[in-house]
Order: sequence, then C-alpha cells, then structure tokens
Amino acid sequence: MACSGGPLLSTVLSRRTVDQGSAPPVVTPHPAPTRARRARSVPLRHVAPGLLRDPVRALVGFGERAGGEVMRLNVGAFRPYLVTDPDHVQQVLGDRADNFGRAGDGAFWGPLRRLFGDGILGDGPVWSDSRRILQPLFTARRVEAVLDRMAATIADAVAELDAPARAGRPVDIGAEQARIVCRAIMETFFGGRISVADALRVIRAQDAIATSVIPRVLVPFAPLALPMPGDRAFRDAARRIDEVLTPIVRSARGSDGDDVIATLWRGATADGRPLDERQVRNDTVAMVAVTTETTVNVLTWLWPHLARSPRVAARLQEEIDSVAGGGAVGPEHLPRLRYTRMVLDELIRLYPVAWLAPRQVMRPATLGGVRLPAGATVLVSPLVTQRLARYWADPDAFDPDRFTPERVRARHRYAFFPFGGGPHQCLGMHLFYLEAQLIVANLLTRYRLRVRSSRLPAVKLAAALRTRDRVELDVRLAHTGAVA
Repeated sequence: MACSGGPLLSTVLSRRTVDQGSAPPVVTPHPAPTRARRARSVPLRHVAPGLLRDPVRALVGFGERAGGEVMRLNVGAFRPYLVTDPDHVQQVLGDRADNFGRAGDGAFWGPLRRLFGDGILGDGPVWSDSRRILQPLFTARRVEAVLDRMAATIADAVAELDAPARAGRPVDIGAEQARIVCRAIMETFFGGRISVADALRVIRAQDAIATSVIPRVLVPFAPLALPMPGDRAFRDAARRIDEVLTPIVRSARGSDGDDVIATLWRGATADGRPLDERQVRNDTVAMVAVTTETTVNVLTWLWPHLARSPRVAARLQEEIDSVAGGGAVGPEHLPRLRYTRMVLDELIRLYPVAWLAPRQVMRPATLGGVRLPAGATVLVSPLVTQRLARYWADPDAFDPDRFTPERVRARHRYAFFPFGGGPHQCLGMHLFYLEAQLIVANLLTRYRLRVRSSRLPAVKLAAALRTRDRVELDVRLAHTGAVA
C-alpha cells in the first residue's frame, strides 16, 4: 500500500514505545506540522570527527540527537537524511517503498554492484525476476522440508570440535562457525555443488570486499573511474570469487535439482526469457553471501556476551539441557527452544549484520513533516534504531527478556528490523533462526565453552557488520563419551 508523497496528515499519532519491561507503551503524538519544513542538520564539524573516532557510537549519537525526527547529516558533498523513528522506517521500507528505491549507482549499492551486479541484491525488473525465482526455496515450508538433513549435517560438523577438545587446543569460534555454516548451507541449498573449502574461500574473499568498499562508501561522490584505496583488494577478491564460482555455475547448466544454482538456470524473466549466465552468476554470488554471513558473523558475539552475563548463560544452558537431554539437537527440539530464540533476537538487535539500508528518493516526498527532494539519499539503520534509548530501555545491555511475547507485542514492529522490511525483506530470515538455534544448541549440549577473553570484540563497520577481533574459546566435552 503505497502512500502519496504529499504532506502527512496533521492529526496522525505515532506510537513511540520504550522497552521498559511490563510498562505500558508510551504514546506520544508527532508534532503536527502545518507545512513541510527543512530537516535540522548536523554540521560537518560534528559529523566527521565522531565517524572517524567511533562510527557506531557516532551514528547512535546522531540518532539520539534527532529525537525521532528526520535529520540531515553534513558529510561534505554528501548530505544524507537519517531516518530512525519506527513509523518513518516503516514508510521507507514498507508502506511507501515504491518511492524509496535502492539506487544502483548510489553511495552504498554502487560499489557493491560491481560484485553482485543486478539481481537479488538490486532493484527494479531484474531484482523482481530473481526474487520470484528464488523465493520458493526459502519459504518456511521449504526450509522445514530440508531441516532434518540440515540438523544432521550441523550435528556432524559440530562434532569435529571433539579433536581440539580432547587435545586442549583453543579454537577460533568465528572460523569454526564458518565451517559449520558452510557445510550445512552448501549441502542443503546448493546441492553439494560448492565444497566447504571453496565456500570458505568465497567467504574470505567477500570479507575482503566488505572492507575494501568502505572508502567509496565514505566518499560517495567519487566516480568509479577514480582510483581509490581498496580498489585493488576489491578486484583481487572478486577475481578469486569468480575463479571458484563461475566454473560451478557453468557446469550446473541444464542439470536437475532444487538447489539454488539449478533453480536459477531453470528460471525465466517476466517476459519468458531464460536467465543468462551473468545473472545466474550474480545471484549465485549473492546467495552464498546472504545464506552464510549473518549466522557466521552474529554468533561470534554470543560467546563473550554469555561470559559477561552468567544468568543468561545459565538459563540458556538449562533450557538446552532440559530439551535435548544431552543428545544431538534436531528439528523436533526447536519449538521448545524459546529462550534460545530470545537470545538470538537480542544478539541480532545489537549486531544486525545488514546494518545499513540506504534508499534514494525517487519523487519529491514528505517524511515526518520534512521535505525530501528527488534524488536525496535516505539512511535507515537497524544498528541505530535498535540501540536508541527512545525505544529501548538501557539499550547497550544484553537482555534477552526484551523478547518475551508480551514485550514484542507492545513494541512497534519497525523498532526491530534486522532483516529489513517490505518487498526487500531478507529471504533468509527464517533460515537464520532455525540454523542458528541448531548450531548454538548442538554446541552447548556437546561441549562446555569458555572464552579466553570476555572483552567484547570491537564492531567493524563494513558492507556487512563484522567483529574486528577474533574470539577464541577453550572447548571441553560436556560428557566423557561422545554425544549420540
């Protein structure tokens, strides 16, 4: 339901809910503008130093300063509008999404387009074709149909930690999670066409790309023809991805199967034309990224948080032990792992991997009483909205009880949007929760894990949110023998 781009009704009320346990929602009316106005602006002398020192703290600080209003950030020649209020986020991502597009050559999508091209991570007719072709693979029914196989694969992959556990050797949990996730995803969604070793090569290359594009994101007015730091790293990483995936894509042409690559080759555009090799390649690269990076990256923050929150850790362990009884965790256990799901929600509230959703205003519009000219960039960020004290009490605390059913119902649906919203909502949302629950529960039923440092790893702002530091764990078997 797209709304017009004219002024908002002056009588509209917006719920602004602060997360305060069982406290009732706080309902505050928006100011009733009599006419559209210019956005308040944060000057360059305040924006630049904060972004250079601590970009996460700076962005959240700008959000707090905005007080729910649409605010403009002065970043020199680039002056985007920061949108933080859940009502406004809903309009940008959902209700009026047709007027807030993913600009293919914009500050954020332009650099990434060189890797992913048009397709599932783009916009317009090509994105629409890719979405229609791939969506059936990620419905709840389809994911649950492969869940038995995924659960068995995850349990087997987790069990490979027996060797370091018996040897008393610490592990890099980020690397181990990448191995576990790749084994599960490549088998169940890519039909085993991509080996775990090759998938890990692609993930490492995508990590390099996520960092290499940041100079261009920070200087969005620089033309792609102008050399920039990170360009060589980008090219090298993109070449490594193509060396792995292009032969696999070509070999799958004409093959049977319900995996991602075979499904793309069988797909057709809206006017009946088969997809060409370039689009199949682009969407394969994109789907490897979106099916792996959220689980791999967000779970890395879990273990230091559990070390710093012993009551949460004890409650989580108690639930998993009572549900699984010391055995391998399978699909039949997932409905009862309610607290585990709450822990994951709180984790991805603090660390939404897809932390930034830039949009371009397609036609002149008004949002929250502020005039937005055509061509302007709008920044929507779950990293910011999900850490604002305006909507979350003690927002930096790790508190899974924020996600009890009662508290979820009392919140605005767009106060928490780690997977985006509207037509571009992430296809892999359902997959993430099931896969992450299986990984966490299998790890905690089979092992006792202790972080070597409870210091939280620093946040690394790249194209997708990452930890800046490794997280090392000591691993020991929970029982004398192996778990059945």
